[in-house]
Amino acid sequence: PELEPECRSLLAAFAEGSAALTGCLGRRARPVRLCQGCHGHYRRLLAQYGSIARAVGNSSESHNCAKSILTSDRLQIVVTLSEFFNETWEAANCANCLKNNSEGLSNSTEEFLDLFNKSLTCFEHNLQGQAIDLSPNNYTEVCKNCNETYTKLNDLYNHLQRMNRQGGEAEHSAHLCIDVEDAMNITRKLWSRTFNCSLPCSDTVPVIAVSSFILFLPIVFYLSSFLHSKQKKRILILPKRIQSNASLVNIQEKYS
Repeated sequence: PELEPECRSLLAAFAEGSAALTGCLGRRARPVRLCQGCHGHYRRLLAQYGSIARAVGNSSESHNCAKSILTSDRLQIVVTLSEFFNETWEAANCANCLKNNSEGLSNSTEEFLDLFNKSLTCFEHNLQGQAIDLSPNNYTEVCKNCNETYTKLNDLYNHLQRMNRQGGEAEHSAHLCIDVEDAMNITRKLWSRTFNCSLPCSDTVPVIAVSSFILFLPIVFYLSSFLHSKQKKRILILPKRIQSNASLVNIQEKYS
């Protein structure tokens, strides 16, 4: 039997929402911009599926719409599509870079993406500046001029990771959202592999101190063992000397 007009309207809205979300995911698959570009489509699709599941309208029409659209056949296309989008969204950890109501990006995510764009702009600007260089593999200007921006970006990413593991950003997963992870991976590859830059280690002094202490431990151990064994040897020899002196006195008294 044909669907009721209200049910057809709900199904058509879900079909259009599914097509819009699928197109958005496909267009933003590389570089990955799923969460920041498709959260509006995903939120609307959730509402459209909820309208079908809750079955808006009077009780009889509501029951007919939910049953006819969701569970009337073995394939259950609408349910399958909804589960696919939910699993994709959760696998991307998009909730970890959105606000609680998913209406937009969180403040920390916007700050990260702003630094990410500044880093890419700095890379591009300095590459254009040394285009006349005869050695194209020399990226010293990029490393020098973009070091501050890249360091801030890297530090912020590490901070977001720590906060996320502690549940400060979200409790859904130990990973950040795929947009942030992919952006950081791209930047790190450019910085370390393409430009062959490196970050100065700010913990050099503590590392040297700890390393020196560890290397010095065997010397302390062997020295203390040597002194301890030498002192023990002296303690063992002392009674023998006392005993030999006592025997000499006895011999002198015997023959006197």
